[in-house]
Amino acid sequence: MKHLNAYDFRNAASGLALAGLSACAVPAERVKLPPAPLPESRAAQTGIASWYGPGFHGQATASGAIYNQYDLTAAHQTLPLGSRVLVTNLSNGKSIEVQVNDRGPFAKERIIDLSHAAAQSIDMIGPGTAPVRIEVMEAPHRIQAIRASLEYTLQLGSFAKLENARQMRDRLRQLFSEIAIVPTQSSNGTYFRVQLGTYSNRAAAEEKARQLAQNGYSVIIMEKQ
Repeated sequence: MKHLNAYDFRNAASGLALAGLSACAVPAERVKLPPAPLPESRAAQTGIASWYGPGFHGQATASGAIYNQYDLTAAHQTLPLGSRVLVTNLSNGKSIEVQVNDRGPFAKERIIDLSHAAAQSIDMIGPGTAPVRIEVMEAPHRIQAIRASLEYTLQLGSFAKLENARQMRDRLRQLFSEIAIVPTQSSNGTYFRVQLGTYSNRAAAEEKARQLAQNGYSVIIMEKQ
């Protein structure tokens, strides 16, 4: 039997270590990383943004919250109140995330009104308007696409019992043709709303609501979902 001196032993140990590493190593071309997940598609809209500030500071918004020009909020014509959207100024690439808590803008060809603080953060205070892209980050319900305008309906009653809603609907059918019962989920359970018609703008809904109120009906103008 051959005896290994210290030099031979070190060389043999090195050779075994290298052989072990070679056996365990995986050639670089065989290493495959899993594909990166595709980004979740978001409802988006492109158009002109404007901003509103001192003249509305302290007034109630469509959500009931008091408008604070220093909060990161916005007004949008159709997005559900409470939605969070990412607004990107396409002229400089700056972005800000805001919460929709109001309705507007009502100027032609404008798609969103930013609070003073939000507009300032993407450098559009001076110009007053800017081309933007809106992406929905979070909303009370899934949004496939952002609608260009809202539709309205008139609510004549809301009931916890479906039978009561049916009785009102049947009475109203003698006078109106577009009567529907719309179930609505809430934290207290399901409510059944009796609604009349579809109106393409709020002015038309308000005119019909005035006519109904003059005839003794209690009417609430609702955004149609």
